[in-house]
Amino acid sequence: MHRQVPARELHDRMDRFCDRMDTENPGWEIVALFGKVNLYYFTGTIQDGVLLIRDNRDAVFWVRRSYERAIKESAFPDIRKMPSYRDAARETATVADHIYMETEVVPLALMERFRKHFLFTQVLPMDLQAARVRAVKSMYELALLEKAGNIHRIVLEEDIPTMLSEGMSEAEFGTYVYSKMVERGHQGIVRFGSFNTEIEVGQIGFGESSLHPTSFDGPGGCYGVCPGAPVLGSRSRRLNQGDMVFIDNACGVEGYQTDKTMNYMFRRRIPGEAIEMHRQCVAILKEMASLLKPGAVPSDIYNTIMGELDPGFLQNFMGFGDRRANFLGHGVGLVVDEIPVIARGFDEPLQEGMVIALEPKKGIPGIGLVGIENTYVVTYSGGKSLTGNNPGLIEVF
Repeated sequence: MHRQVPARELHDRMDRFCDRMDTENPGWEIVALFGKVNLYYFTGTIQDGVLLIRDNRDAVFWVRRSYERAIKESAFPDIRKMPSYRDAARETATVADHIYMETEVVPLALMERFRKHFLFTQVLPMDLQAARVRAVKSMYELALLEKAGNIHRIVLEEDIPTMLSEGMSEAEFGTYVYSKMVERGHQGIVRFGSFNTEIEVGQIGFGESSLHPTSFDGPGGCYGVCPGAPVLGSRSRRLNQGDMVFIDNACGVEGYQTDKTMNYMFRRRIPGEAIEMHRQCVAILKEMASLLKPGAVPSDIYNTIMGELDPGFLQNFMGFGDRRANFLGHGVGLVVDEIPVIARGFDEPLQEGMVIALEPKKGIPGIGLVGIENTYVVTYSGGKSLTGNNPGLIEVF
């Protein structure tokens, strides 16, 4: 049996969310949550249903399927069976003319089916309020992230160097990594909040494959299996002596994910200039990690780091060519792309217990993407790494 998210944990999350709604949306009356990430965060189970939260702190999780599983898995105090939204509406007090929803998640068709029975006229967003609550991790959540980070460290720093072999394809490499991660405790799925983002094992590339353009908002690239499934890795690109192997992926335990990037020089050192560029990325990572303290402002960290970099180094930094990510790090947790983001425009100060992946990287023609990524907890002495402190460029002979 899987362990439940503790009832006290669920209660604290709900309290913090309602407090945030009171502050940022005065006069709110009801929230309807449908997305699996928020449902898991607030109820401890992922089922087909809707969580209705009232401004008086009353909350009911109406479950269509599976009610039986919800009862077994969840310590949420009020779970009720719901054949359809009509049944939930019948037992819900009059709804205001406006309702708050996850506007980044809920499809229009689902919202219209729900509206037939709840009769509201206006939908307002509460995505940011939920994200801000999720951004600060409890001790319970940090313990799970530490487990994920330890699995991540072992697989990328210790296991991968032993599994690389000449002639293997990127896709084969990806399946070996996935198998080993699941064997060591990875949950088997990677979740993103961004619309239509699909990731299998992670971004994987041999040589310049890691520079190939993708729709993914990040510095790395990946050919993928085919245009219909641009994930995992190419079946035809095979590992050769002298290739640099790149992997950027997530590892999850009980929903909570860490993010990490490593590079491997396969049977030949890459040119010294590329190694030096990698070392500069490691130095940037260490400086950023030292700044991850409560009260620090993400946009200030971004501007400080970017302002220190030599104009020549900025070419192909955080991407390749004109495909550059405009951030240096991002929050992680139940989704890989949480807030806060180390980027311009993110001016809310960091808080103790936030978890942030830092990823300075640089594209190099003929070589691929060098650089590093580790996941850190914000503490009063700076960022504490959950995913190890390896400098991120391992020679494999």
